[in-house]
Amino acid sequence: MRQPFYNMNLSKHETYMALALQEAQKAFIKDEVPIGAVLVLNGVVIAQAHNLRETSQQADAHAESLVIREACEKLGTWHLDGAILYVTLEPCTMCTGVSILSRVDTIVYGASDPKGGSLGSLYDLTLIKGFNHYPKVISGILDEECSSLLKSFFASKRNKKIET
Repeated sequence: MRQPFYNMNLSKHETYMALALQEAQKAFIKDEVPIGAVLVLNGVVIAQAHNLRETSQQADAHAESLVIREACEKLGTWHLDGAILYVTLEPCTMCTGVSILSRVDTIVYGASDPKGGSLGSLYDLTLIKGFNHYPKVISGILDEECSSLLKSFFASKRNKKIET
């Protein structure tokens, strides 16, 4: 397993979100929507991933889904009790659902997503009664950096359309 990653100038959540932002940058370079995710258990990074929908042509290849899949494979279990999921954009319904089903303890996200966020922006899945697990949610970690990367990506997409 990897050693814990810490930067003395950042809080614990900011440190791991910075890793998620590095993953988002990888997506940006691949012309994928720049969303990155990191899954941490007991202070150790278990898995890292970024969006790969365009690359894989799979609708479910979101960063969160991919990082949870990788973590489950590495740990040999679908129970991610105690794990913290860091993601640069508020998760959609599918990704929040996968987080709930895998029993991720805490979801920490950067930028809110008013068009698809399911942890408070568009609606909040944690308010629906009947699930067998409810993750804690922390929002707004490195929000400006996460938002800026997404804005840059979509601005470059608009500029490419204007040029053609």
